Order: sequence, then C-alpha cells, then structure tokens
Amino acid sequence: MNRWAAFRLGYVARRNRVFSSARFQHWAARLPLIRWIATRRAAGAFDLLAGFAYSQVLRAYVESGLFDVLKDGPLGARVIAERMGLSESAALTLLRAGRPLMLSEEPAPDHWMLGEQGAVFATNPGVQAMVRHHRLLYADLADPLALLKADRAEPTALSRFWTYAGALQGVTERGEDTAEYSQLMAASQHFVADEVLATVSFRGVRRLCDVGGGYGAFLRHIGTAWPHLQLGLFDLPEVVETGAGLVANALGADRVTPHPGNFFSDSIPQGYDMVSLIRILHDHDDAPAAALLANVRASLAPGSRLLIAEPMARIPGAEAMGEAFFGLYLWAMGSGRPRSPAEIVAMCRTAGFADARLVATAQPVNASIVMAQA
Repeated sequence: MNRWAAFRLGYVARRNRVFSSARFQHWAARLPLIRWIATRRAAGAFDLLAGFAYSQVLRAYVESGLFDVLKDGPLGARVIAERMGLSESAALTLLRAGRPLMLSEEPAPDHWMLGEQGAVFATNPGVQAMVRHHRLLYADLADPLALLKADRAEPTALSRFWTYAGALQGVTERGEDTAEYSQLMAASQHFVADEVLATVSFRGVRRLCDVGGGYGAFLRHIGTAWPHLQLGLFDLPEVVETGAGLVANALGADRVTPHPGNFFSDSIPQGYDMVSLIRILHDHDDAPAAALLANVRASLAPGSRLLIAEPMARIPGAEAMGEAFFGLYLWAMGSGRPRSPAEIVAMCRTAGFADARLVATAQPVNASIVMAQA
C-alpha cells in the first residue's frame, strides 16, 4: 500500500468517527455554516431512506395515467379523482406526494397541473416504459440480501424478461410484452445514441458495424444524422434479419449489410473502420467481455476504432447510477457488471488495442464513451 492510500484510509476512518459522534452532530446543528452542511447531509440521508417511496410515487403516476390527466390541467382534485377511479382523498394523497418531487404542482388552491419533472415524463412515452419496466427490478429487490446470496443462474423477474426479449422476433400474439420491450429499447437506445451524436464525429468514418445491434435502433439514429455512412449490423441470425430490415426501411437497403452470427463464437466482419458496442460490454461478466473485445480487435485493421458506449461506474456526477442502480440491476439480470472507464481501458489494452481513452459526455447518466484504436 502506498503512502497516499494509507493517508486516505486514515482520513476516512477519522472522518467516520467524528460524523458518528452525537456530540459532533449536536454541535454541527448550531453553527451556521456547519449547520447548512449538516442539513444537506441529513436531507441526503433521508432521501436514501425514502427513495423507494419516491420511485413508487413515480410508478403510480405512470401506471394510473395521472400524467395524461394533468395534461388537461388545471383541474380540481374531485375531477382528477373521478378520471382516475380513486376517492378524492386518495387522489389528493398521490397529488401531494408528487408535489415535492415536481411531478405535480398546485399554483392556486385546488388547481392541479403538471410539475416541471411531470411535464418531462408526460411527453415521453419511452421514459414511461422504463418506469413500468422497473417493477421487475423492484420485485427482485424486495429482499436484496436473498438476491445477493442466490446463485446468479437462478431465474429472477428481470432475467425472465430478458430471456423472453431475446426471443421476441416473429412473436406477435404477446402484444403487451412485445410493446413493452419495443418501447423500452426505443427509449433507452435513443438516450445513448443522442450522447454519441453529441460527442463523437463520424466525418472520417466510412463504414460502421454495430456488434450486438439488435433491431438496429442505434444504427438508425447514427445513419440518419450521418447519411454518408455504410452500415453493418451484426447479431444472432433471427435478430439481424428483422433489424437489418428495419434499418433498410428507414435508410435504404443499399446502406445496410446484415451479418448474422454469434459474437462469442464467430468472427466479427472485417472491412469496417469503426465497430460499436452499445450497452453490450456491461451485460457480460469479465471473461466473456474480454473475449468479445479480443474478437473485435482481431477484425480491425490498424488505425480502425472501437466505440464503447454504456453507463459506466465511478463517473463524476453519475456515481450512484453507475454502481448503485446498474450494479444491482445487472446482478438481478444474472450477468455482467458496470465497469469504470479505467477498467474498460485496461481491458481494451489487454485485448491488443494500441490506445483507449474515456471521452466525456454531457449526460453520463445516459452513457459514457470509451474510444479504442487498433
């Protein structure tokens, strides 16, 4: 252990002893500057305690259709209650619960409208699909220790969903499940694609292959913004057939080449000057993730690049999303983990890439980016 690490360990231990002291807490609550800091820390501690309730308030707004009701506001509580099929007191309880979360607002007595956050959710059905999807995570987290103690191969609500999602092609009779999966993918890929488009220039790229690209949502976004690109879609045969058709319908059949295969057992197509892995690496444990990176590297000519975009761990400003949310989400899913940019960069270099680096994004809660060069 180096001296800096030893100093950090000692500092954290002393800090925790001070913060846990009842005398310090009593003293801190009475000095103006320290009181402000202590109040912020107390509010943060309460948010940790009450966070599950906040998420359930949001879920209730989405699943009850309250956002759609409030679009017609200002409305009185009685009218809102009638539209929702609730008693007036129950409707008021939900409206008031959403008020401090900025989901609803009461600018005048008994005149309820969308709040600032509510206006965002109300106009984005894809984000609402993500909220509905999280009911599966909540079910798995009802007993978090039981989840962590269980064998990761044991089925969970999330793993069952993704097992079904992987076999959605050609399934039309299960409309609700198909619609939820499609909305979820559209919303989440849209966020990641926007971060990539705002951060990465494709001006010098001629041919881009999205590995594990599913139904081609990422390629459709990138191809629309950069019409000169020739696009390749690599995924399982039953997936790529549908995905390439969707890209062809949106951008033209002459711009997309389907590549059916398994990225663990089949070679990645050659001849592309950029390959993308969009929310792929964090879905896999370390050994298969390393094997995938090595497979991609073997397909790339010197100077070609690999684009990795996904939520990452230990990103300033998005630490909780990276490790607290995605750490448990991927554990419940049964595969993968969020990795820090430093870990991904090290994995890329081990796989044979000459260089790899983090590229900062404006909204790292949506995605961070690592670019690697062959």
